[in-house]
Amino acid sequence: MPFWKTLSAKLGRHLILYGGWGLFAISFLDSTFIPFPLVNDLLLMHLSIKSPGATPFYVLGCTAGSVLGAYVLYALGAGGGKFLQRFSAEKIGSAEHWLARNDLVAVLVVSLLPAPAPFKLFLVSAGALRINRFRYGLALVVGRGARFAAEGWLAALYGKRAEAFLKTNLGWVSLIAAMVVIAATVVSRNLARRPASAQEQHQELTEPSEK
Repeated sequence: MPFWKTLSAKLGRHLILYGGWGLFAISFLDSTFIPFPLVNDLLLMHLSIKSPGATPFYVLGCTAGSVLGAYVLYALGAGGGKFLQRFSAEKIGSAEHWLARNDLVAVLVVSLLPAPAPFKLFLVSAGALRINRFRYGLALVVGRGARFAAEGWLAALYGKRAEAFLKTNLGWVSLIAAMVVIAATVVSRNLARRPASAQEQHQELTEPSEK
């Protein structure tokens, strides 16, 4: 672990110098092997404060890098083998349990949360389960895109105040957003079941009783 922390720190300091391209690279690597906890979030806000007009491009680059990196872990998870041994069987089993029941929502929720959320664990588990690639990508684009868009917009609008606020409150804000997604999913599923139940009851009442 000390090796990866040292490499992450040195590489991060170097990539930051390249602005938007560095942001893309950091986001890509952070979703694969080299952790950059919150570095892409803070760099995105810093760049958006300096150049508010370029915020959409920074958000797009950050999201694209993160999603592409996530597909690398998906492929490694689908390949199985020794790579899966990096995670305990218990953790893999727990992630697969959630993904098997709610693949899109599970990936969407975990993509909204900052470290130490088990983001990479779910990416690898999604590959191991070979969940639908389109749904996987859609969840990542929506989750990561919403998170980065909110950060970029707030930074461009409020400057250093937004950056200072999210430095200390990103975890809570992300958790609230994830809870909203979960609540919306539960409500939508309940509403979807009601018409089906009503239709079944109507059929039972209208069917002629057997003599």
